[in-house]
Amino acid sequence: MKYSSRIKPISYVKAHAAEIIRELGEKCEPLVITQNGEAKAVMQDVATYEQTQETLALLKILALGRRQVDEGRTVPAEEAFRRLRERRSRR
Repeated sequence: MKYSSRIKPISYVKAHAAEIIRELGEKCEPLVITQNGEAKAVMQDVATYEQTQETLALLKILALGRRQVDEGRTVPAEEAFRRLRERRSRR
């Protein structure tokens, strides 16, 4: 995705807020907002933001799991299932 076509100065955002909000929902593409010629913020629709947050959470879980594997902090699947069965039978 090319962000160069989705860059607007903050003055444009102030003057066209309703139009920008509608467009964000339709296109689901972020908008880069500049101030004094420098990129300062990114605006995006809520659905895309939530999807990004969920993706980041999954990536963090994967990274944590990978770190545990690298550190040798794992248990064979058979052992894990055996422990779960024991816990369940104690209830």
